[in-house]
Amino acid sequence: MSQSELDSSWVSSIGNSFKNSLGIQIEEETPADFLPILEAFTSSQCHISNIPLPPPLPSANCRSRTNFRKQLDNCSYVPKETRDTWDKLFKEGYRADVHILTEYNAIFPAHSSVLGVASPVLRNFVLQAKVKDGIHYIKVTGVPSEAVHLFIRFLYSSCYEKDELKKFVLHLLVLSHSFSIPSLKRVCIDHLEQDWLTTDNTVDVLQLARKCDSPRLSLICVHRIVKDFKTISGTEGWKVMKQANPALEQELLESVVEADSRKEEKVKKMEEKKICLQLYETMEALLHVCKDGCRTIGPCDKVLKASQVSCGFPACKGVETLVRHFSSCKTRIPGGCIQCKRMWQMLELHSRMCIDPDYCKVPLCGHFKEKMQHHSKKDDMKWRLLVTKVIAVKNTKGPFSAWRPAML
Repeated sequence: MSQSELDSSWVSSIGNSFKNSLGIQIEEETPADFLPILEAFTSSQCHISNIPLPPPLPSANCRSRTNFRKQLDNCSYVPKETRDTWDKLFKEGYRADVHILTEYNAIFPAHSSVLGVASPVLRNFVLQAKVKDGIHYIKVTGVPSEAVHLFIRFLYSSCYEKDELKKFVLHLLVLSHSFSIPSLKRVCIDHLEQDWLTTDNTVDVLQLARKCDSPRLSLICVHRIVKDFKTISGTEGWKVMKQANPALEQELLESVVEADSRKEEKVKKMEEKKICLQLYETMEALLHVCKDGCRTIGPCDKVLKASQVSCGFPACKGVETLVRHFSSCKTRIPGGCIQCKRMWQMLELHSRMCIDPDYCKVPLCGHFKEKMQHHSKKDDMKWRLLVTKVIAVKNTKGPFSAWRPAML
């Protein structure tokens, strides 16, 4: 409430009304700067989300179907002997009818039937390959010979050595994507996600993951870049990417800015919620003081004892100190005394949330109900927004003591 809206006679009259409505025993107190200034609130809207009920627990039939699936999985388990047999077939090349050539002149024998069943892409390669003396010749270039050897072996037995996988995981990811081997692709992605990503290679893995259609791996790389942007942006991989793919660099920079904005917004909302919680506790303590009394301050019809044990309202002592100051302050104009200004704001907030001003024991509740009719639309909207936010905190914490908020 601005100073221009309050004339001296009105301030004087309602000040006397406030003082007469409470019985105050004089007691030395240290002023407590407890109530946040309401102007600190932003104009952002507050949305109260309705949390849906959790889904029901799985029925007995669902559990039985799950157990049945587990039984099927157990039935499809491949014993070690079988894997060893297929691994031996690949290593010995018994009756192989395909020779796979690498760019380093290495040759790996294989079987067209195995390649065709494992990969539709390799099946087409075999059909289109040159045949000499009954042998189909396929050439795989662009990756080391060791990676090709691991790749073909996996097609036979799904076996691999962890050290070799770690060394050639990027090449195997490219091969599994190029020749459409989903099982090997999952192995490579899992390994990259869990063990292989570092600050130096994150940018390279991101680019490769996008080319190999691995959205989850791409997302993990982006999150890592956003989290440690300062370090990763100084790596050699980032410098190369900046020159070769400026569009990706711009996309990553936008992701960093967006993440920072979300973080700032989250901090802002947490701070706003904290202030609303303080106001909630202040409103609860104000009702307690004006209705029941607490220690040395309360309604005139209550017997107050200075030796009374402190109540359980967190903001009660601060409200008591503020009320004591307001009742004896000679200035009392909102713009002239910061303590009085906070008291005016606290009383007006209460009046906007109270639905029974005729029976309310909080001083000046009815006066503010009448005065708010002359507020501008802008001020009225600011107050309504504040009330909405405090009510939202109230709904998450619990109802006020025998008090219902007004409908906006």
